[in-house]
Amino acid sequence: MEHQGLLSIIVVILGVMATCVARLTPRVSFPMGTPGRSLSHFDSSDVGNTTTLLLSDDGDTLFVGARDAVLSLDVSQEDAIVMRSKLDWSPSEKDLDECSMKGKKKTDCPNFIRVLQFLNSTHMYACGTFAFSPRCTYINSEMFSLVMSPSGKPEEGRGRCPYDPYQRNSAITVDGELYTGTVADYMGNRPVISRHLSEGSHVDLKLDDTLGWLEDPTFISSNFVPSEEKIYFFFSEVGREYDFIDKFTVSRIAQVCTSDIGGHRTLQRRWTTFAKAQLLCQSDHELPYNVIQDIVTLPPPEGAPVDDTLFFGIFSSQWSVNSGQSAVCAFRLGDIKAVFAGNYKVLNRDTLRWSMRVQEKVANPGECGLHNASDNTLRFVKENFLADDSVHPVGRSLTMVSPDQHYSHVVTQRVQAANGKDYTVLFLLTESGYLHKAVLLEKGAHIIEEIQVFERPQPVKNLLLSHDH
Repeated sequence: MEHQGLLSIIVVILGVMATCVARLTPRVSFPMGTPGRSLSHFDSSDVGNTTTLLLSDDGDTLFVGARDAVLSLDVSQEDAIVMRSKLDWSPSEKDLDECSMKGKKKTDCPNFIRVLQFLNSTHMYACGTFAFSPRCTYINSEMFSLVMSPSGKPEEGRGRCPYDPYQRNSAITVDGELYTGTVADYMGNRPVISRHLSEGSHVDLKLDDTLGWLEDPTFISSNFVPSEEKIYFFFSEVGREYDFIDKFTVSRIAQVCTSDIGGHRTLQRRWTTFAKAQLLCQSDHELPYNVIQDIVTLPPPEGAPVDDTLFFGIFSSQWSVNSGQSAVCAFRLGDIKAVFAGNYKVLNRDTLRWSMRVQEKVANPGECGLHNASDNTLRFVKENFLADDSVHPVGRSLTMVSPDQHYSHVVTQRVQAANGKDYTVLFLLTESGYLHKAVLLEKGAHIIEEIQVFERPQPVKNLLLSHDH
């Protein structure tokens, strides 16, 4: 953890070694041990695969989802990270044997914690791969202990957590309900965006099984925008709307409304508000950076409209001409809303091909409140869920491009300089485990410093920003 300058960064590694990667040349570089740029590390010989991070509201406690365990770390001190408690949660020998009998490697059969969220003021909710048989549990936040589910049985994690520890997923809780993007089967062939833990008039919802709603997606993250009452999911998938010989990957943003309760007859217990659009990280007359790696939300400046909320994403390219490069693009909430409010492509169910023709809109897909709509309206939104236009980056240009560096994660914050002017600062993790600090100026992005995070180059699997510290 780095406690100097404007911000604190918490980084946790998976512990996989990598070869050295060519470095950018920022204005200043701080090797390990540099005075004024000291780092505090935490490591434990019996803790591994620490990929899921959750920071307490006061910024003093970091909860970490690891292999067969959830950790509680004290990160309130500037010069140390101390483990307060370790909560063991591992499969039985029988579970491990059954996993091995299915042909899985023993090293892949433990319980890898992939969902860790605050459920309310007293409890957290966690899900793990649990020997390729996902399970979930409640955690008492104050006592830091496992809590039996209301049924008294282990809570099944299908549709909430992946089976395979190598599959990416996203999860977020809003008002005690869990919204997830993951796969819902052992083979990893049934991607789903769903809601769980619903109560009262709300019911658990998932996507209709219709082909085309999701096409082999890789989920990246999810975000709740209260003013819209919508959850936004970010992922990459195969772009079926492009008729290429090779599979063309596209980056997507999808939305669902938190008020959705499904249809009465059509789309019963299914989303009536699902819609998706392409995120296009591209400059004019250039090939797009089409594979999203990470994305983070930056709220608007105080007094500015919520439509000025920005989403900063890291993108790579499947094209050989851009191989080895990373691009950062910023997308504005107002532009996202405009795309979802526009026209939608039409899917021919016989040929499974998308048509560019525009038909009369019976309803606006993605609009909240459609659960009370007619069957005719719900059939329309069921078949017209891909926005015709793409979401372009702010200024229709790239925020920054790294010609020789792969970035994996980003966090951002708006800070005030000595002259009283606000600046946007990006913290970018390289795949070799270096931290780049970039400030966005009118003339473009400028990397003002680089910090060596670990002695030997290695990939960092997560990055979390502590606004309080």
